[in-house]
Amino acid sequence: MRKIENRTILNEIQAETKQKIDQTRMRILICAGTGCLAGGSGEIYERMCELVKENPNVEVKFGAEIAHEGVENHIDIKKSGCHGFCEMGPLMRIEPQGILYTKVKLEDCDAIFHRTIEKGELIRHLMYKQDGMEYPKQEEIPFYKKQTRLVLKNCGHIDAEHMEEYIATGGYQALAKVLFEQKPEDVVNEIMESNLRGRGGGGFTTGYKWQQVARQKETTRYIVCNGDEGDPGAFMDRSVMEGDPHKMIEGMMIAAYAVGAQEGYIYVRAEYPLAISRLKLAIAQAEEAGLLGEHIMGSDFSFKLHINRGAGAFVCGEGSALTASIEGNRGMPRVKPPRTVEQGLFAKPTVLNNVETFANVPMIILNGTDWYKSIGPEKSPGTKAFALTGSVKNTGLIEVPMGTTLREVIFDIGGGIKDGGNFKAVQIGGPSGGCLMETNLEISLDFDSLKKMGAMIGSGGLVVMDDHTCMVEVARFFMNFTQNESCGKCVPCREGTKRMLEILERIVEGKGELGDLDLLEELATMITETALCGLGKSAALPVMSTLKNFRNEYVEHIVDKKCAAHVCQAMRRYVISPERCKGCSKCARNCPAGAISGQIREVFKIDNDKCIKCGACESACAFDAIHVEG
Repeated sequence: MRKIENRTILNEIQAETKQKIDQTRMRILICAGTGCLAGGSGEIYERMCELVKENPNVEVKFGAEIAHEGVENHIDIKKSGCHGFCEMGPLMRIEPQGILYTKVKLEDCDAIFHRTIEKGELIRHLMYKQDGMEYPKQEEIPFYKKQTRLVLKNCGHIDAEHMEEYIATGGYQALAKVLFEQKPEDVVNEIMESNLRGRGGGGFTTGYKWQQVARQKETTRYIVCNGDEGDPGAFMDRSVMEGDPHKMIEGMMIAAYAVGAQEGYIYVRAEYPLAISRLKLAIAQAEEAGLLGEHIMGSDFSFKLHINRGAGAFVCGEGSALTASIEGNRGMPRVKPPRTVEQGLFAKPTVLNNVETFANVPMIILNGTDWYKSIGPEKSPGTKAFALTGSVKNTGLIEVPMGTTLREVIFDIGGGIKDGGNFKAVQIGGPSGGCLMETNLEISLDFDSLKKMGAMIGSGGLVVMDDHTCMVEVARFFMNFTQNESCGKCVPCREGTKRMLEILERIVEGKGELGDLDLLEELATMITETALCGLGKSAALPVMSTLKNFRNEYVEHIVDKKCAAHVCQAMRRYVISPERCKGCSKCARNCPAGAISGQIREVFKIDNDKCIKCGACESACAFDAIHVEG
C-alpha cells in the first residue's frame, strides 16, 4: 500500500479501492468472527477459495440483471468480521445481491459454487426462515431490518484484515478533517456538543472528559481504550475489534489530536486472541501507510499505539485498575481524587474510553453533531450495541437507537421467547446491572431511564429469561461472579459480597430465614454506599432488583422450601407416578443414596429424607414415571 503522505493520496486510495470493489461481479464475505470460526467458517473460507482457484474461467450467472459496463467477471472471497446473527452462524454474505446464507456447512460449499454462482440458483435450506417466510436478502431479515447499525455498519461488509476496504467506506476521512480543518479545541467542543456518552457503562459525557484532559498543565498525556469487556455474555467490543478495528483506532487518534496526546494504549483481555491479532495487523498496516507514527499525513500530529493484554480480571474494567495493570502493577482501583483525567496512566492526564465510544467519534466528526443528536433521546443520543442472549429466538449482536424499548429488542429483533416459553425477566448490564420484569418492557433503553429503575446499560449485555428461570438463583449466580472477581482491596466489597453470597446460598439450599431478606438489603445498601470503585458500588444491583421485583420467589424459597422453576436442586422433590411406573427397578439400581425402594412389577417409592436430589432416577427411567413435584 502507498504511503499516505497527504490528504490527496488518502482520497485517491479511497476512490481506487471503491472502484475496484464496484467492478467486482461478486464478493463473497464469510464471517470470520470468533463465533463463526468456532463453527467452522475458516474451513468454509478455504474451500471457497479452492473452488474459485479450480474454476478460474467460471462465468458468474448470479445477479446478471445488475451487470453493467465495466463490471469484471470476477469473484472475491473475503474474511469479514462478525455479522451479528450469531444464532445462525456460520454466515456467508453474497454481494452485491445482499444474499445471506445461514448455518453454512463445509459440505454446502460445492453447492453454493455450482448452483448459486454458476447457475444463479438460491439454495433454500441455507436461507433464513421465520414464521413461514423465507428471507434471502440480509437487509430484509427482521433481525437486521429493525436495527440501526452505525458502529457495526462495516462489520460483516468489509474485509476485516485489509485497511484499504475501511478507507473505501470513508475511513480516516474524519482524521483528515480534524488535522487540516479544525483546531484541537474545536474537536473537543464538537464532541461535547454531540453529547456522546461513554458506552462502557457509566454514561459519562465523553466531551467533558476530553476537555478536562486538554486543560491540564501537564503536557504528556495518554489515550487509553478499554477493550477488557469482562461482563458474562458481552461481546460488543470484541466484534468491533475483530471486524472493524480501524474505526476504533481512528477514534483514538482523533481524541489524541484533540487533547494533545502522542501515545495510546489498547487494553484487551487475553481471552480475545483474534481481536488482538486483528488489532496488531491493523496497527502494522496503519504504520506502514504512515497513518500512525510521525507527522501523520504530512501534518504536525504524531501518534503511537500499543496493545496491552489483560489477564482476565473483571476489576480491570475499572479505570484506575486498568491503568495500574498497563503499568505492570496489580490491577486494583485507587481512591479518587485525583481522577484519571488528572493522573491516570503513569500518573499523567489520560482519556479513557471504551471501544464503542471511540468507534462513534469518526461518524460524529464527518456527519456533524446535529445528525448525531437526531438519533435517540436528547440526553442519550446515538445508538447502542447490545449482546442479546438467553431464552430468545434470535441471539446475537444488535445495534439500536438509544431510547428503543425492551419490547422492541426482545420481541421484534429477538423474535420473542424461544421454545414457546413466556417472558419473565431480562438481566441488563451484566453483574453490575439489574433485572427488569414484564411490566418494564416499555422502558426506554437509555442511561437515565434505566438508572431510575435501579438498573444500568453497563457494557450492553442483555440476558433474556423465561418462566423456567429462578430469580433467586440468578441473583446468586451474579453475586458469585462478583465475589470471585473482587480485587479484595476494600472491606465493603471483599467481605460484604461474601456475606451476601453466603445468605443467597443458604436460601437456594432451603435453609434461609425471612430475616435474611432484611440483611441482604442492609448489606446491599452498605456496599453500594461505601465500596471503593464503581464495580463494588454496583455489585449488589442484581440482588436489589430481584428482591424488588421478585420478592415472592425469595419468600417461597424460605417459607415453602420450594423453587417453582425447579432450578434449585436442594428444593427438588422427586416423586414416582403410580400410573406410569412399571416396577422395573432401574431407578433404584441407579440411585447412589439408596433412597428408592420397592418390589419388581410393583410401584417403587422415593424416600425424600434420603434423596440427595441428583436426578439420576429421572434420567434412568425409560417410562417418564419420575418427575419433580410442583
